[in-house]
Amino acid sequence: MNVEEVKACLHAGGFQVNSEDRLPNGTGTKITASNGAIVNVYDSGKVVVQGKNQEPVKECLGVQPAAAPATPAVGGAKPMLSKVFVVYGHNTAARTNLEAMLRRWRLEPLILDQLPNEGQTIIEKLEKATGEAKFAIVLATPDDEGHRAGHEDEKAFRARQNVVLELGMMLALLGRKNVAILMTQQDTMEKPSDIQGLIYIPFKDSLQKDAGPLLAKEMAAQGYPINIKDL
Repeated sequence: MNVEEVKACLHAGGFQVNSEDRLPNGTGTKITASNGAIVNVYDSGKVVVQGKNQEPVKECLGVQPAAAPATPAVGGAKPMLSKVFVVYGHNTAARTNLEAMLRRWRLEPLILDQLPNEGQTIIEKLEKATGEAKFAIVLATPDDEGHRAGHEDEKAFRARQNVVLELGMMLALLGRKNVAILMTQQDTMEKPSDIQGLIYIPFKDSLQKDAGPLLAKEMAAQGYPINIKDL
Protein backbone atom coordinates (compact mmCIF):
# COMPACT_ATOMS: atom_id res chain seq x y z
CA MET A 1 0.00 0.00 0.00
CA ASN A 2 1.15 3.55 -0.63
CA VAL A 3 0.57 6.65 1.50
CA GLU A 4 -2.60 7.79 -0.27
CA GLU A 5 -4.15 4.31 -0.06
CA VAL A 6 -3.37 4.07 3.67
CA LYS A 7 -4.90 7.52 4.29
CA ALA A 8 -8.00 6.57 2.30
CA CYS A 9 -8.37 3.31 4.24
CA LEU A 10 -8.00 5.15 7.55
CA HIS A 11 -10.61 7.69 6.52
CA ALA A 12 -13.00 4.93 5.41
CA GLY A 13 -12.50 3.27 8.81
CA GLY A 14 -13.41 6.44 10.71
CA PHE A 15 -9.88 7.57 11.61
CA GLN A 16 -8.48 11.04 10.93
CA VAL A 17 -4.87 11.78 9.98
CA ASN A 18 -3.33 14.12 12.57
CA SER A 19 0.11 14.39 10.96
CA GLU A 20 2.14 13.12 8.04
CA ASP A 21 5.95 13.34 7.91
CA ARG A 22 8.82 11.63 6.14
CA LEU A 23 10.73 9.14 8.29
CA PRO A 24 14.15 10.39 9.48
CA ASN A 25 15.97 7.78 7.41
CA GLY A 26 14.04 8.78 4.28
CA THR A 27 12.66 5.30 3.62
CA GLY A 28 8.99 6.12 4.02
CA THR A 29 6.28 8.24 5.61
CA LYS A 30 5.06 8.38 9.22
CA ILE A 31 1.31 8.92 9.66
CA THR A 32 -0.20 9.65 13.08
CA ALA A 33 -3.87 8.65 13.37
CA SER A 34 -6.45 10.39 15.52
CA ASN A 35 -6.55 7.51 18.04
CA GLY A 36 -2.79 7.76 18.73
CA ALA A 37 -1.65 4.92 16.47
CA ILE A 38 1.37 5.50 14.25
CA VAL A 39 1.47 4.03 10.75
CA ASN A 40 4.83 3.82 8.99
CA VAL A 41 4.32 3.47 5.24
CA TYR A 42 7.60 2.46 3.61
CA ASP A 43 8.40 3.29 0.01
CA SER A 44 8.65 -0.46 -0.63
CA GLY A 45 4.93 -0.80 0.13
CA LYS A 46 5.40 -2.31 3.57
CA VAL A 47 3.09 -0.96 6.31
CA VAL A 48 3.93 -1.13 10.04
CA VAL A 49 1.55 0.02 12.80
CA GLN A 50 3.05 1.24 16.09
CA GLY A 51 2.16 3.40 19.10
CA LYS A 52 -1.14 3.44 21.00
CA ASN A 53 -4.36 1.66 20.11
CA GLN A 54 -2.77 -0.37 17.33
CA GLU A 55 -5.34 -3.15 16.97
CA PRO A 56 -8.27 -1.19 15.48
CA VAL A 57 -5.94 0.47 12.97
CA LYS A 58 -4.33 -2.87 12.06
CA GLU A 59 -7.78 -4.31 11.51
CA CYS A 60 -8.80 -1.30 9.42
CA LEU A 61 -5.70 -1.58 7.21
CA GLY A 62 -5.68 -5.36 7.10
CA VAL A 63 -2.18 -5.49 8.61
CA GLN A 64 -1.78 -8.92 10.16
CA PRO A 65 1.06 -10.72 11.96
CA ALA A 66 3.10 -13.02 9.79
CA ALA A 67 1.02 -16.07 9.04
CA ALA A 68 2.05 -19.51 10.19
CA PRO A 69 2.97 -21.97 7.43
CA ALA A 70 -0.11 -23.44 5.83
CA THR A 71 -1.01 -26.97 6.83
CA PRO A 72 -2.61 -29.47 4.49
CA ALA A 73 -6.38 -29.80 4.66
CA VAL A 74 -7.52 -32.68 6.84
CA GLY A 75 -10.36 -35.03 6.06
CA GLY A 76 -11.12 -33.43 2.72
CA ALA A 77 -11.71 -29.95 4.24
CA LYS A 78 -11.08 -26.97 1.99
CA PRO A 79 -8.02 -24.79 2.78
CA MET A 80 -8.82 -21.33 4.14
CA LEU A 81 -9.09 -18.67 1.46
CA SER A 82 -7.73 -15.14 1.97
CA LYS A 83 -6.99 -13.57 -1.43
CA VAL A 84 -9.58 -12.01 -3.74
CA PHE A 85 -9.07 -10.37 -7.12
CA VAL A 86 -10.43 -6.83 -7.66
CA VAL A 87 -11.24 -5.37 -11.10
CA TYR A 88 -12.10 -1.67 -11.37
CA GLY A 89 -12.28 1.20 -13.85
CA HIS A 90 -11.84 4.93 -13.20
CA ASN A 91 -13.65 5.11 -9.85
CA THR A 92 -10.69 4.93 -7.46
CA ALA A 93 -12.82 6.06 -4.50
CA ALA A 94 -15.07 2.98 -4.87
CA ARG A 95 -11.99 0.79 -5.27
CA THR A 96 -10.42 2.23 -2.10
CA ASN A 97 -13.63 1.68 -0.12
CA LEU A 98 -13.84 -1.90 -1.41
CA GLU A 99 -10.19 -2.55 -0.58
CA ALA A 100 -10.63 -1.16 2.95
CA MET A 101 -13.73 -3.32 3.49
CA LEU A 102 -11.94 -6.47 2.34
CA ARG A 103 -8.99 -5.75 4.62
CA ARG A 104 -11.37 -5.30 7.57
CA TRP A 105 -12.64 -8.77 6.72
CA ARG A 106 -8.99 -9.92 6.99
CA LEU A 107 -8.79 -10.66 3.27
CA GLU A 108 -6.06 -9.63 0.84
CA PRO A 109 -7.25 -7.82 -2.30
CA LEU A 110 -5.19 -8.40 -5.44
CA ILE A 111 -5.37 -5.29 -7.63
CA LEU A 112 -3.92 -5.52 -11.13
CA ASP A 113 -2.02 -2.22 -11.24
CA GLN A 114 -0.48 -2.91 -7.82
CA LEU A 115 0.95 -6.30 -8.85
CA PRO A 116 4.52 -6.53 -10.23
CA ASN A 117 4.72 -6.86 -14.02
CA GLU A 118 7.64 -9.32 -14.05
CA GLY A 119 7.72 -9.03 -17.83
CA GLN A 120 4.18 -10.38 -18.14
CA THR A 121 1.35 -9.20 -20.36
CA ILE A 122 -1.90 -8.09 -18.73
CA ILE A 123 -3.46 -11.44 -19.61
CA GLU A 124 -0.55 -13.31 -18.02
CA LYS A 125 -0.83 -11.18 -14.87
CA LEU A 126 -4.53 -11.99 -14.66
CA GLU A 127 -3.90 -15.70 -15.12
CA LYS A 128 -1.27 -15.70 -12.37
CA ALA A 129 -3.48 -13.68 -10.01
CA THR A 130 -6.44 -15.99 -10.49
CA GLY A 131 -4.12 -18.86 -9.63
CA GLU A 132 -3.78 -17.27 -6.18
CA ALA A 133 -7.34 -15.96 -5.68
CA LYS A 134 -10.48 -18.08 -6.08
CA PHE A 135 -12.98 -15.19 -6.14
CA ALA A 136 -13.14 -11.95 -8.13
CA ILE A 137 -15.03 -8.73 -7.46
CA VAL A 138 -15.69 -6.51 -10.46
CA LEU A 139 -16.53 -2.84 -9.85
CA ALA A 140 -18.84 -1.80 -12.71
CA THR A 141 -19.05 1.99 -12.42
CA PRO A 142 -20.32 4.54 -14.99
CA ASP A 143 -16.95 5.48 -16.48
CA ASP A 144 -17.94 5.55 -20.18
CA GLU A 145 -20.99 6.29 -22.32
CA GLY A 146 -22.15 4.39 -25.39
CA HIS A 147 -25.00 3.52 -27.74
CA ARG A 148 -25.74 1.65 -30.97
CA ALA A 149 -24.52 3.41 -34.09
CA GLY A 150 -27.19 5.84 -35.22
CA HIS A 151 -29.20 5.54 -31.99
CA GLU A 152 -27.98 8.38 -29.77
CA ASP A 153 -31.31 8.27 -27.93
CA GLU A 154 -30.16 4.94 -26.44
CA LYS A 155 -27.05 6.48 -24.87
CA ALA A 156 -26.27 4.91 -21.50
CA PHE A 157 -23.45 4.73 -19.00
CA ARG A 158 -21.26 1.65 -19.17
CA ALA A 159 -18.15 0.17 -17.58
CA ARG A 160 -14.75 0.68 -19.19
CA GLN A 161 -13.73 -1.78 -21.88
CA ASN A 162 -10.85 -3.14 -19.77
CA VAL A 163 -13.34 -3.94 -17.00
CA VAL A 164 -15.57 -5.85 -19.43
CA LEU A 165 -12.55 -7.77 -20.81
CA GLU A 166 -11.29 -8.67 -17.33
CA LEU A 167 -14.81 -9.67 -16.27
CA GLY A 168 -14.92 -12.13 -19.17
CA MET A 169 -11.56 -13.57 -18.18
CA MET A 170 -12.63 -13.92 -14.55
CA LEU A 171 -15.78 -15.78 -15.62
CA ALA A 172 -13.75 -18.12 -17.81
CA LEU A 173 -11.05 -18.77 -15.20
CA LEU A 174 -13.13 -18.86 -12.00
CA GLY A 175 -16.70 -19.62 -13.03
CA ARG A 176 -19.89 -17.59 -12.51
CA LYS A 177 -20.41 -18.43 -8.84
CA ASN A 178 -16.94 -17.08 -8.00
CA VAL A 179 -17.39 -13.66 -9.63
CA ALA A 180 -19.47 -10.83 -8.13
CA ILE A 181 -20.24 -7.62 -10.02
CA LEU A 182 -20.76 -4.56 -7.83
CA MET A 183 -22.79 -2.12 -9.90
CA THR A 184 -23.80 1.46 -9.22
CA GLN A 185 -26.49 3.53 -10.96
CA GLN A 186 -28.23 0.42 -12.31
CA ASP A 187 -31.20 2.44 -13.61
CA THR A 188 -29.05 4.46 -16.02
CA MET A 189 -26.20 2.01 -16.61
CA GLU A 190 -25.83 -0.75 -19.16
CA LYS A 191 -25.00 -4.14 -17.71
CA PRO A 192 -21.66 -5.41 -19.02
CA SER A 193 -23.17 -8.85 -19.77
CA ASP A 194 -26.56 -10.50 -20.29
CA ILE A 195 -25.28 -13.92 -19.21
CA GLN A 196 -27.85 -15.56 -16.93
CA GLY A 197 -26.81 -16.44 -13.40
CA LEU A 198 -24.25 -13.69 -12.87
CA ILE A 199 -24.06 -12.22 -9.38
CA TYR A 200 -25.01 -8.52 -9.62
CA ILE A 201 -24.91 -6.57 -6.35
CA PRO A 202 -26.15 -2.95 -6.46
CA PHE A 203 -24.79 -0.10 -4.39
CA LYS A 204 -25.56 3.62 -4.31
CA ASP A 205 -24.27 5.90 -1.56
CA SER A 206 -22.29 3.47 0.61
CA LEU A 207 -20.52 0.49 -0.91
CA GLN A 208 -20.00 -1.14 2.48
CA LYS A 209 -23.58 -0.63 3.69
CA ASP A 210 -25.37 -1.31 0.39
CA ALA A 211 -23.23 -4.10 -1.09
CA GLY A 212 -21.21 -5.42 1.85
CA PRO A 213 -23.72 -7.88 3.41
CA LEU A 214 -24.67 -9.52 0.08
CA LEU A 215 -21.05 -9.72 -1.06
CA ALA A 216 -19.96 -11.26 2.25
CA LYS A 217 -22.72 -13.87 1.97
CA GLU A 218 -21.64 -14.86 -1.55
CA MET A 219 -17.96 -15.09 -0.59
CA ALA A 220 -18.68 -17.04 2.60
CA ALA A 221 -20.64 -19.54 0.52
CA GLN A 222 -17.48 -20.13 -1.52
CA GLY A 223 -15.32 -20.82 1.53
CA TYR A 224 -14.00 -17.39 2.54
CA PRO A 225 -13.75 -17.00 6.36
CA ILE A 226 -16.19 -14.11 6.77
CA ASN A 227 -18.45 -14.08 9.81
CA ILE A 228 -21.75 -12.74 8.47
CA LYS A 229 -23.07 -12.14 12.01
CA ASP A 230 -20.29 -9.62 12.70
CA LEU A 231 -21.12 -7.34 9.76
